[in-house]
Amino acid sequence: MAQTTVLIDAHCVMCNGLANFLRKRVKIPAELSILGIQSDEGQAMIAGFSQRLQEVDSVYVLRNGKVYVRSSGAIRLLLCMRWYYAMWYPLAWLVPLPLRDGVYWTVSKVRHRFGRTDD
Repeated sequence: MAQTTVLIDAHCVMCNGLANFLRKRVKIPAELSILGIQSDEGQAMIAGFSQRLQEVDSVYVLRNGKVYVRSSGAIRLLLCMRWYYAMWYPLAWLVPLPLRDGVYWTVSKVRHRFGRTDD
């Protein structure tokens, strides 16, 4: 299994854009797996999370056995990317969590305005 797994809303155009962005810029393709939350495998993974994490409406990033959500998950994805993206990882943690998650929450609430795929 990949070192990092990302669970995204497969019906969200913005989330699919993130997946395409990651696939083109990942450092080692075999270390990143991208699954839809709606897939059987994605649902099985989420079922193993704590009840609190199961109720989160967010992207899930599983890295080295730990689950990250919201902005923390997005920042962890920088570690999978080429060096010129990964170098931003330490700096991104300097932004206070309430501010990071506030921006993440705002974007997540309007993401379906960009469109949906019903594949």
